[in-house]
Amino acid sequence: MKPPAGTISIAGKQVSRVGLGTMRLTGPGTWGDPADVGAAAALLRDAIHEHGITHIDTADAYGPHTVEHLIRSVLHPYPDRLLVATKVGMLRTGPNEWTPHGHPAYLRASVEGSLRRLGVDCLDLCYLHRNDSRVPFLDQVGTLAALQKEGKVAHVGLSKVTTAEIDLAATVITVAAVQNKLSQALPDDARTAEYCRGEGIPYIPYAPLGAGALAQDGGAHKALRWLLDLGENVAPIPGTSNPDHLRELVNGLS
Repeated sequence: MKPPAGTISIAGKQVSRVGLGTMRLTGPGTWGDPADVGAAAALLRDAIHEHGITHIDTADAYGPHTVEHLIRSVLHPYPDRLLVATKVGMLRTGPNEWTPHGHPAYLRASVEGSLRRLGVDCLDLCYLHRNDSRVPFLDQVGTLAALQKEGKVAHVGLSKVTTAEIDLAATVITVAAVQNKLSQALPDDARTAEYCRGEGIPYIPYAPLGAGALAQDGGAHKALRWLLDLGENVAPIPGTSNPDHLRELVNGLS
């Protein structure tokens, strides 16, 4: 099946340039199960088997753990063409509560948990979800680098980082992807996308539709095209919990 908006190489796989963000496949406040688990499962199946999306982005913090369990239940065993990316380094204590937690022992335990929930021996792509300012940045990145050497993480990415942090991380890892917030509503990080293009790093915009604000009145396609036109390294991950909305979104890009 032809992927929407073509393909891009991320973490050693040629995947759809438009992926699927899964934060919305939870309850209110990104907490607990979605109201309709069946609809969430159908959306994941449709994304892969009907729409040609082969890049799924998640995090252990979504639920927490809810979406990783859901992905395994619906998509495992994973097709070779599918990239399942996850993130670690965020502590959840309640709905809408997010606390960066980058202690090496916590990151290591989080990776082990993601491996079990996703049902794999090695994570395709694992991001440091946030830089925890209480822990030296290179200690956090270095923990993921160590897990990569142990064969538990294939590729390491960074989320919500500056260009200076990308450069610093690159002293201990090959940065496989950078995932930052970027949309027409919040365009300031376009400079980081351009920087990543120069470094040969895929740039993954999260919240590309401005948390839904840019999806009104048919604006979603325009918002995604704006991102795709920033450079061939840009691969947005729009999210939705509605299979019909996903169908409309993808059909407009094919």
